[in-house]
Amino acid sequence: MNRTVWVLQTRYFAHHGRNVLAVDLPGHGRSEGPLLTSVGDMADWLSRLMDAADIEAASVVGHSMGSLIALELCARFPKRVVAAALLSTAYPMVVSEELLSSAKANDHQAIDMIKVWGHGRGAHLGGHKAPGLWMTGGAERLLEMASDDVLYTDLCACNGYRDGLDAASRVRCPVLLVLGREDRMTPPRAVRDLADTIPSVRTVFLDACGHMSMIERPDQVLDALREAI
Repeated sequence: MNRTVWVLQTRYFAHHGRNVLAVDLPGHGRSEGPLLTSVGDMADWLSRLMDAADIEAASVVGHSMGSLIALELCARFPKRVVAAALLSTAYPMVVSEELLSSAKANDHQAIDMIKVWGHGRGAHLGGHKAPGLWMTGGAERLLEMASDDVLYTDLCACNGYRDGLDAASRVRCPVLLVLGREDRMTPPRAVRDLADTIPSVRTVFLDACGHMSMIERPDQVLDALREAI
């Protein structure tokens, strides 16, 4: 997807005295450049982005693949991260062969699977915080906007990431985990080893929430982030 999925949280922080960067990775959204193929490369890119924006240290929030990037950033550049929040995370972040093969073929079935699996039951019926917006349809459109091979490249980066526990053991800032109880893509049970390894961690569970927590439960996510950062 792209930076727009964070609009319900970033607007709050921007209007309450924070400098906020919601970024598109290379080859995503409005960012040009070649796609990055590993979580480590993405974390290094994020550090270079902070250099370019003259940011010495920041609180870092990541969702799904972004949570792995945030975790790796914490491990590689501990002085640059004041606090971290990992939403809808898991380790290992296993991707099914069916989803990988569909994404590799740039088949719309991959988008359909994410649209269905990525939302809790209630999101399939409606309930967007902004009246008139369609939660699952919006996710579908964002995924359709991506260029060929973007989804497959990102899924491979998640599936191939093997440094999570080592990175977790090197984190030196407080970490918040935000997990949807109905998440079928990164179920809460898949984060236990990671949570046990991070030195300072707190977990918030969101009821009736799937994988897209910042869209499905924006107020609860914002409340958790306000306390964490």
